[in-house]
Amino acid sequence: MPTNRPDKSKLPSRHVTEGPARAPHRSYFYAMDLTEAEIAQPFVGVATCWNEAAPCNIALNWQAQSVKTGVKAAHGTPREFTTITVTDGIAMGHEGMRSSLASREAIADTVELTMRGHCYDAIVGLAGCDKSLPGMMMAMVRLNTPSVFMYGGSILPGKVPEGADVPADFASRDLTVQDMFEAVGRYQAGDVSDAQLAVLERVACPSAGACGGQFTANTMACVSEAIGLALFNSSGMPAPYESRTQYGEASGRAVMNLIERNIRARDVVTRHSLENAARVVACTGGSTNAGLHLPAIAHEAGIDFDLGDVCDIFRETPYFVDLKPGGQYVAKDLYEAGGVPVVMKELRRAGLIHEDCMTASGRSMGEELDRTEGGPDRKVIYPVDAPISKTGGVVGLKGNLAPDGAIVKVAGMKAEEQVFSGPARVFECEEDAFAAVKARDYEEGEVIVIRNEGPAGGPGMREMLATTAALSGQGMGKKLALITDGRFSGATRGFCVGHVGPEAAQGGPIALVQNGDMITLDALKGTISVDVPDEEMDRRRQAWSGPRETIYASGALWKYAQLVGAARLGACTHPGAKAESHVYMDL
Repeated sequence: MPTNRPDKSKLPSRHVTEGPARAPHRSYFYAMDLTEAEIAQPFVGVATCWNEAAPCNIALNWQAQSVKTGVKAAHGTPREFTTITVTDGIAMGHEGMRSSLASREAIADTVELTMRGHCYDAIVGLAGCDKSLPGMMMAMVRLNTPSVFMYGGSILPGKVPEGADVPADFASRDLTVQDMFEAVGRYQAGDVSDAQLAVLERVACPSAGACGGQFTANTMACVSEAIGLALFNSSGMPAPYESRTQYGEASGRAVMNLIERNIRARDVVTRHSLENAARVVACTGGSTNAGLHLPAIAHEAGIDFDLGDVCDIFRETPYFVDLKPGGQYVAKDLYEAGGVPVVMKELRRAGLIHEDCMTASGRSMGEELDRTEGGPDRKVIYPVDAPISKTGGVVGLKGNLAPDGAIVKVAGMKAEEQVFSGPARVFECEEDAFAAVKARDYEEGEVIVIRNEGPAGGPGMREMLATTAALSGQGMGKKLALITDGRFSGATRGFCVGHVGPEAAQGGPIALVQNGDMITLDALKGTISVDVPDEEMDRRRQAWSGPRETIYASGALWKYAQLVGAARLGACTHPGAKAESHVYMDL
C-alpha cells in the first residue's frame, strides 16, 4: 500500500475504491492499467463535449490530454469522458435547431449522471459550442464539486484570397459564419452569385474553434472567467494554438488545489459572481442568450437571478468592447488586447465589479485583478469612462406584449435606431417567416412576429439567425423589426426582440397579436407594447383555441416540452437547488 495514501474519507470516490467490499470495483480499475497508487488518489472527471459535428468541438480532445497531465502532476487520477453537443451553426434554420436548447439540459444531466455513477471527486469540463458551455457549468454547480471550466477556444477569422471575385465588403473584412448567413440573404437578393458564394463558404471558417464574434459561445466563454469557474485568460486564445495546453495543464493543477482546500462550485458561483458575469456580457455586447443561461446557472445554485435581474445590470453597464456582430473585431483580437481580465479591470475602475468572489485559481477576483497587467488598447477595448455607449449592448424590454419581459441586442445600434413602431405581420412558425422573407412577402416598416417558438411551444426555443441574416442580406435589417417567443443567435443584428414571455403556448399576449396591430419597441425606455385595448385582448383571449399542436408526441423533445419552465427563469427542466435534500459531495 502507498505510504502517503490520501485521505478519501470525505470524497465520493471512496465508494468505489476503499475497503474489501470494493475489490470488484478496483478490479475494473486494474483492467484499465491504473496502479494501486492511482486508485488511492482523488478521481477527477475530465468531461469534454468533443465530437466531429463542427469545428467548435474538434479541438477539445487534445486539449483534454493537457488537463489530464496537470491533474496527474498534482497527484490526482483523471478519468476522461464525453457528452453530447448540438452545434447551432449546423442546426440553424431547420428542424435541428429544436434540439439545441434541449441539448443544454442533456449535457448537464449526462455529466451529472456520469459523475454520480462513478463517484468522481471533482471535474474539469471542456466545452466549445453555444449550449455546451452553460450546460457544463450548470452540471458543475448542480453537483457542487470542486470544478474548473475550460473553453476550447475560438475559430480564426476568415480571409478572402487576394484577387478572388467576391463583393468588395466581404473581401475587406474578417469573416465569420455570420457573414455566410448574411451572404445567403444577399444571394437571394441577387447581389451574390453562385461562384461568389462558393468562394466565401470555403474561407469563412478556416480552423477549429467556435464562432469568432461575440456570439453565444464566446459570450459564455467570457462568462466562465467572469463568474470564476475558469482560470483568468483561459478562454481567449484561439483553438488552433497549441500553446492552449498551458491552460489545460494549469486547469488540471487548479482543480487539485480546489479539492485540497474544499472549494466547491457554489463557493464560486454566488449572486455577486453572477452579477460580475452579467456586467461582462453587457460591456462586450454579448449574446442575448446570456439572459437565458445566467438564470439557469443561478437556478442550479438556488439563487434568485432571473431575466429581469440580468437586464437591470445590462442597463447600468457601459458598452466599451468593440466586437462583432455589432462592432468590428473578433475573439482573437480581444485576446491580443488583453482579454477578459483587462475588461474586468476596467469594470473595477468604474466600481462595477465585486472583488470578494472566489475563483477557480483559489484566489479572489480582486487578487486576480491585482495580478492583471495592461489596460485598454482604445481599439478593441475602450476605456470604461469613454465607452462606445453608456448602457450595455443588451437591453431588457417589458410591457403589455411581454409581461414577463423580453430581450434585445442593441450593440452597434444608434440611439435613433432603438425605437421602432409598425404594424404586425404574424407568422405561426419560423419556416413560414423564412419563406416570406425569401419571397420578399413583407413590407418595409413592419414588425415581423414569429410565435409558437418558445421553450415548450416550439418545442426547443429555436434561434432565428437564418431569417434575420436573410433580412440583413436583403438590406432590410434596419427597415423593420422582428419579435419572437423564440431566441436569436448571438450573431443576430438589427432590432430583433427575443424571449418574449409568457410564450404563445402559455397564452401570452404574443399568441393574441393579429396582422396590422401596431407594435412599439423602445430600447431606450425598455418597453414593448401593442396598441390594442385591454378589452379587445380579453376578447381575443376568450376566443383563443389554445396552444398549437406539434408533431413531437414522444421522445426527447416531447419530454423537454413537458418539463421546461419559463424563459425568464432560464428555461430549466428541474426544480433546482432550492428543492434539493442532499448535496452530491456529501453523500
